[in-house]
Amino acid sequence: MATRTRPSAVAVVVPAHDEERRIAACLRSLRVAAAQVAPLPVVIVVVADACTDATARLAARAGAHVVETRSRNVGVARAAGVDRALELLADAGRGVWLAMTDADTTVPPAWLAHQVARAGEGHDAVLGTIRLAPAAADPLLVARHDAAYFRTRRFHGAGGAWQHPHVHGANLGVSAAAYLRVGGFAPLPTGEDRDLAARLVSTGHRVARTDRHPVHTAARLRGRAPGGLADLLASLCPTAEPNAAPIGADEAGVDCVCAPGVPGGGKSVRDIPVRNL
Repeated sequence: MATRTRPSAVAVVVPAHDEERRIAACLRSLRVAAAQVAPLPVVIVVVADACTDATARLAARAGAHVVETRSRNVGVARAAGVDRALELLADAGRGVWLAMTDADTTVPPAWLAHQVARAGEGHDAVLGTIRLAPAAADPLLVARHDAAYFRTRRFHGAGGAWQHPHVHGANLGVSAAAYLRVGGFAPLPTGEDRDLAARLVSTGHRVARTDRHPVHTAARLRGRAPGGLADLLASLCPTAEPNAAPIGADEAGVDCVCAPGVPGGGKSVRDIPVRNL
C-alpha cells in the first residue's frame, strides 16, 4: 500500500485537558521541529478537551489552531483534531502527514523531519518512543520504568535497530490516506493509539517502529487518561507514606509523589505487560 512520496503538508495534532502549565513548552518544541521541514507547510491543531483553565487561550496565543470539545475522551479529541487539520490542509490533497503528540510532551528538533523522511521511504506510519522528562522525574522511578521499557532491546544487538513493541499517542505519525482507510481514531477514553496501530498493521500498512528522536513526556502519577502512562508510573512508584513529598517540580508544578527512603514496594517491572508500556 505504501508509496515513496514525500508528504505535501504536515499536521500536528495535540489533545489537551487542563494543560495550561505545559502547553507553551509543547508548542515551542513543535515550532522548532516545524522549522526543520520548511518549506513544507505545517499546521498545529490543539484540541482543548473539556478544559477549565487557560489551555485554549494560551494555545491560540502561541499560534496553534484550537478546537474546543467537551467529550473528555482522548480518542474523540484526537479524531476532532485530525478532522480540523484535514480541513485546513484540504488543498494539499491526500499527501498530508499526520503527526501526533501530547500537551505534556516536548519533541526534539528533528522529530518531524524524521517522520517525513520515513514517509518518503514508503512507510504509512511511524511509531516512536518516549523518555520521562528529566527535570522532575525521580531517579528510582525512571530506573524502574526504563527496566521494563527497554527490556526487549537486548534481543536486537548493539548495532541493530530496536524494533520496539510500544505505541504512544505522544509519538506517532501516520499518512492521512492510511488513517482514513482504516477509519481513524476510535472514540476510546484510552488505548486509541494502540487500536489505530493494530488496525494499520492488520490491514497490511507499512509501519516503522523507531527509537530515533524520542519525545520527553511528563513523569506524573495523576494522568488525564485512565490506564495511561501515569497509571503505569504510579504502579512502579514506592507506596506513598502520609508525609510523602513531591519528587520534584517541573514547569507544570508536579503531580508525582513518592515516599522518601523506600527502596522497594510497588509493582515489580516483571509484572508490567509490554503491551501497556
